[in-house]
Amino acid sequence: MTLILSGARVFDGERLLDRHVVVIDDDVILAVRPDEPALPGRRVELCGGILAPGLIDLQVNGGGGEMVGGASDLAALHRICAVHIRLGAAGILPTLITDTGDTTAGVIAAGIAAARAGTPGFLGLHLEGPHLDSRRAGAHDPALIRAMTAADLARLCDAARHLPALMVTVAPENVSPDQIATLTAAGVIVSLGHSDCTHDTARTAFAAGARCVTHLFNAMSPLGSRAPGLVGATLDSPVAAGVIADGIHISPATLRIAMAAKPQGLFLVSDAMAFAGSDLQQIDLNGRIIRREAGRLTLSDGTLAGADLTLPQALRVMVDTVGAAPATALAMATSGPADLIGAPLGRLAPSQAAHLVHLDADWRLCGVWNAGQPVPAL
Repeated sequence: MTLILSGARVFDGERLLDRHVVVIDDDVILAVRPDEPALPGRRVELCGGILAPGLIDLQVNGGGGEMVGGASDLAALHRICAVHIRLGAAGILPTLITDTGDTTAGVIAAGIAAARAGTPGFLGLHLEGPHLDSRRAGAHDPALIRAMTAADLARLCDAARHLPALMVTVAPENVSPDQIATLTAAGVIVSLGHSDCTHDTARTAFAAGARCVTHLFNAMSPLGSRAPGLVGATLDSPVAAGVIADGIHISPATLRIAMAAKPQGLFLVSDAMAFAGSDLQQIDLNGRIIRREAGRLTLSDGTLAGADLTLPQALRVMVDTVGAAPATALAMATSGPADLIGAPLGRLAPSQAAHLVHLDADWRLCGVWNAGQPVPAL
């Protein structure tokens, strides 16, 4: 039966539309059109708020009590994706932080299996490390950080051929421009992060093919008056950049400055850990304890270790604290990241998969539809 979702403003991926409805047939969108009382179908009245495409999260380390890691198989990736669907993310890149070669190979194999199985919400993988700069390790284990080898390069290029999307975060200190060019030619989305590189080194990596930056401002060389660093190179280049908008990782004032300097290309990520969608208060990450307290996830020394954040919460921070226009913030969590990885998501348009979220006036998640079917929100 045709379903008509009405009563909310509609964000189609670019614009906010008043007095419009979204018409769904089975698992696809039939139309986004002006409302008319006589439209045939079963009508669901949403009572205000915003109806938007399902959100897209390109940095998800875990959820529901599980981390992406050595124990991750097809079933684990399915569970993590399912948790994030209920948190509003129609699609995610499960993200492995710096680990051993064997664990990396195992997660890649699980990701390929998830892609072949058509796992709902699975858009590919994000490998954040191990080819980073130990001076900017953050919560990554410095003992596992290392330079990219020929074997690493071949593994990543092969993985890109079998995954819908593969993002790899690297530091130019441990990955050469030639390796970046080879990865890019293989279809890998190369993202710079966890790096103390200079502005010029970053620009060289961008010229070689890197087109993204991982959690801008965090774990990277800062913008200085005479040393622009990776932050300055990012703000001064036509590359995309993820931001963790939890009010903790980045000052709202800093985010306002970034948006003024770079009105296009910023996108929201949760950097979620196993805590997402759970009541966990601490986890063991490769022998190190991460604690959850007052909206922060930290190691024992106070180092931030991921974020206690969902994308709807990030939207609230962007609009209510940073001062972003609602349509701008919504695009940063929908069409922007979808376009970056080439996913056919992030917009409400005829023939698109019917993945939607309903957000109330306070940006709380109060409705989720996945492939046209209602899913209980967390």
